[in-house]
Amino acid sequence: MAQFYLVRHGQASFGTDNYDRLSELGHQQARWLGEYFAERDMGFDALLSGDLVRHRETGAGICEGLGVALPEDIHAGLNEFDFQSIVDAYLSQYPEQAPGEGAPVAAFYKALKTAMKHWRLDELTGDLPETWQSFSDRVLAARNHIQKEYSDKDRVLIVSSGGAMAMFLKHALNAADDTVVELNLQIRNSSVTHGFFNNKVVRMASFNNVPHLDRPDRFEAITYF
Repeated sequence: MAQFYLVRHGQASFGTDNYDRLSELGHQQARWLGEYFAERDMGFDALLSGDLVRHRETGAGICEGLGVALPEDIHAGLNEFDFQSIVDAYLSQYPEQAPGEGAPVAAFYKALKTAMKHWRLDELTGDLPETWQSFSDRVLAARNHIQKEYSDKDRVLIVSSGGAMAMFLKHALNAADDTVVELNLQIRNSSVTHGFFNNKVVRMASFNNVPHLDRPDRFEAITYF
């Protein structure tokens, strides 16, 4: 069976006017991961990713650390859902739940988790960019594309975002929709989820690993946003 290494993008620019770009630390996380792969002589047949800036920058950083250029396959099905629009829709319906000014990041996490639950149940009003079902369908289409095009390869690298990764794994595990909400906020920046696949099945072997950060001088580089 072919192997997949599903990587969440490096730390993005949360709290700025443009989240969709890596922070300085995010770029470093990606390079460190590439160096980790290179030290173990782990080559890849292809790099698949969504078309968001943070995905492309993460892929580029991994390749820099690896010291190679990989054939790119960009698939919009691997893009993140528009979490800001989902949270905004939720808070417009429940303004009393809005985090106060200067609230910790944990307050935003709580709002996002609750907003996702309402979105999943089709309880949000307004002009949302996509429904939960359309999000699910496009991630499944990306997974099917990977199975169809890469089952004859040895190892592929996939770069995506937490929500899309959680949905990818939900389909792989044939799990309930609640799984996506729970997994989404656990996935660390530049973490690796490893598994196997052919053109019929996808099997997960390990989840949310950060071996390139698992050392005393890099513990503070483990991030979630």
